[in-house]
Parts: sequence; structure tokens; C-alpha cells
Amino acid sequence: MTTPAPMEQFRAYLSREGLRYTRQRRAIVEAFFGSGEHLPLAEIHALARTREPSIGFATVYRTMKLLVRSGLAVEQRFDEGQSRYEPVTERGHHDHLICVRCGRIVEFEDGVIEARQEAIAARHGFRMFSHRHEIYGECLEGCPEPSSER
Repeated sequence: MTTPAPMEQFRAYLSREGLRYTRQRRAIVEAFFGSGEHLPLAEIHALARTREPSIGFATVYRTMKLLVRSGLAVEQRFDEGQSRYEPVTERGHHDHLICVRCGRIVEFEDGVIEARQEAIAARHGFRMFSHRHEIYGECLEGCPEPSSER
């Protein structure tokens, strides 16, 4: 059985919650899932406005909170301080490599790292429920020069 597309899952969630599926929400969801990236609210807002110019920032904020509550998006806070949102995929858990120069985020999975974390937790009498693994560094190729503001 295939999983319904995120748009249909979101419509069903809104219906269960007694909320309307508006053209603004549709534009935000299309922009967010169409990007496939880890986006801050400002970028989601800009992308959504290309579809629906009247969308306000507060509408994007509230819609992204609904997507998180529905289980279709995850809010991440990396060291840069601002929230970024990423789509939840069937792939499941993954970790992140984050370039401190250009902001690029690369998702990765590594069974050895996952097993090692479980072993460390067990060795210390700890049952792990979840974790976040973020590796900060620099792109080796194709990374623009850092701005003078950093």
C-alpha cells in the first residue's frame, strides 16, 4: 500500500482538526515539499509568494507549525539559531552535515554510527529514545567564500 502524497495527508489532517484547506496553505505546502530542502521560514515565504503573492509571513509560520503537528515536517534548529523545516520522508531517521561557510546541509545515514550510539547508551545504563547528530564543517569543493559578516 502506498502512502498518500503529503498534500493529501495534510488535507486529511486539517479536516480532522476542523480547519480549512485554503489556497494560501496549498501554496505553502507545494512550495515546501517542492523544494526538498531544509528551509527557514523566510525562504518558504518567498517560495510560496511566487505561487500566491498575497501570502503573509504569519500564515507561513502558522502553516508550518500545522505541518509539524501533523507529522509531515520537522523543525530543526542548527547552530545558526534560526529554525529550518524539513519534510518527513519514509526514509526515516538521518543525520546532518552542515557547512558553516555556505549553509549547505547534507543528510546521511550510517548504520555503524547508529549501532555505536546504542552501544554507548547501553554501556552507561541508558535507553535512548532519539538523538540528533550534526557535524559542522566546510564544503571541500564549490563552497563560496565566507561573507565578512561572519
